[in-house]
Amino acid sequence: MRVLLTGGAGFIGSHIADSLTGRGHDVVVLDNLLPQAHSGVPEWTSGIVRGDVQDLELVTRLLRGVDAVCHQAAVVGHGLDPSDAPLYARNNDHGTAVLLAAMHSAGVRKLVLASSMVVYGEGQYVCTFHGDVRPDPRLPADLEAGRYEPACPVCGDSLMPELVDEDAPLDPRSTYAATKVAQEHLASAWARQTGGGVWALRYHNVYGPRMPRDTPYAGVASLFRSALQRGEAPTVLEDGKQRRDFVHVRDVATANVLALEASVSGFVPVNVCSGTPHTVGDLAYELAAAYGGPLPQIVGGARSGDVRHVVASPARARAVLGYTAEVGFAQGVQAFATDPLRA
Repeated sequence: MRVLLTGGAGFIGSHIADSLTGRGHDVVVLDNLLPQAHSGVPEWTSGIVRGDVQDLELVTRLLRGVDAVCHQAAVVGHGLDPSDAPLYARNNDHGTAVLLAAMHSAGVRKLVLASSMVVYGEGQYVCTFHGDVRPDPRLPADLEAGRYEPACPVCGDSLMPELVDEDAPLDPRSTYAATKVAQEHLASAWARQTGGGVWALRYHNVYGPRMPRDTPYAGVASLFRSALQRGEAPTVLEDGKQRRDFVHVRDVATANVLALEASVSGFVPVNVCSGTPHTVGDLAYELAAAYGGPLPQIVGGARSGDVRHVVASPARARAVLGYTAEVGFAQGVQAFATDPLRA
């Protein structure tokens, strides 16, 4: 199979490229090497086409003879503040729109889209008295007072977080999240209009070798590891008890390969996760111990748009793709302590 892989020089994309090549597929890698993620051409990538997914002429040319597209190109992470909105919308949403237009012209009808758990906002919650509920966004006054847990919007009682599945409502709470929801809607509309098929892989907290370091666009695992490399204690917001699903990048690459090799009809969202929740504090302490660095500092506070708990059900991925994460949390974090990061 010949695959156009956008963002293929990036953290996740480069691992997908390795996995596809290792399985005998022909991969065309496109990447514009945005400075938010790259300080130069990564040493592990060779033969990439340097260009922008927003370049319709270039993308149309690269799609000749292609069987499927794996779309990883995006500006990721929490960013700085709302002034980043044009950067996110231009690269994530306009870039996806151009790619889909080019695929339509080229007659390519299969897409694997890198989506994210951020489309859910807060995860799934249950109230003892009112069953399944969707908590309201947390108030700044509550966060400043150290009241981090969302309450039932009906009675104000405490909630129990549960695994979120793909049928949960979409509720983006950051600029990045809003652009990922828009990408999904664009891809879904394209599938309906063209008869094409889309796997929308909703990544949870991905970590592993080749993460970019020392950037506000990096994930929390990279921020902790970067601090340790500087000889500093990892800084953990809130009380460190916020729950996430940390999934190793090799498992994410495997999910993408399985999706590219599987048939799909219409638009199908799939959680890509480990299925085993851990707290952000767990990650910080495990990583500091493995690295041999200073213990984490729990500092309270929260960033605007942060959610308390979002952990996922892996059931659909197992059923439709035969995907099960193989890298355990302890094993993955131990390795990540010495994994190479991107400068």
